[in-house]
Amino acid sequence: MFLPGFRELVKEGWVKVIDELKVAGGLPVSELSRRLGTSYMGMKDQCDKLVKLGYVERWRLPRQEVGRPEIMYRLAPKADAIFPQAGVSLSLELLEAARALFGAAAPERLLAQYFGQQREKWRVKVQKGKSLVERATILSGLREKEGCFGRCKYDPAKGFRIEEYHHPLHAVFAVYPGAINLELRMMEEILGTKVVRKEVAGGRAGPARVDYEVSTLGVVG
Repeated sequence: MFLPGFRELVKEGWVKVIDELKVAGGLPVSELSRRLGTSYMGMKDQCDKLVKLGYVERWRLPRQEVGRPEIMYRLAPKADAIFPQAGVSLSLELLEAARALFGAAAPERLLAQYFGQQREKWRVKVQKGKSLVERATILSGLREKEGCFGRCKYDPAKGFRIEEYHHPLHAVFAVYPGAINLELRMMEEILGTKVVRKEVAGGRAGPARVDYEVSTLGVVG
């Protein structure tokens, strides 16, 4: 998800390009134009303008076979500012202050309270879904409003999962890893089923992400 108001302030085509590059990690113009249904030259013009603005960068990917390197586009470091960070510095300072004042367990207690409030705030909205897949899709949408950036995927063989490419609490999780399980438990309680969290390393296939695999068989006891 982009910072509030960002989508209304920039060209729709630029937003779609940044969306796609955030998910894919890097793509050539030909693939971007195919995915977004635009002409090759129109897409190249948009990418080059984003390069000039500093939000996208260009690099050459060596071909495995004979031929010229393929020109690829990916998000530049400047694009990080587009995605919310949830006041990371302030959040970490407050958690550290709680530790100093009330003991080592205080930060996790505060985080548990936070995710408990999220659970109660979202539970009623999520329960409006008629199926587990629909409820998980609603939950993903609610998470996007809080600053996450992800996409829902479903296929008969692998089931349903939420692929997330940005989480505003990433820096908090790095310092307080116990919060990861608190969030996961919150998601399971809202959906009433097991959720498996998997970290996927970035590479040639795309950027790093976190997959939340939602079990469609059975419920959490």
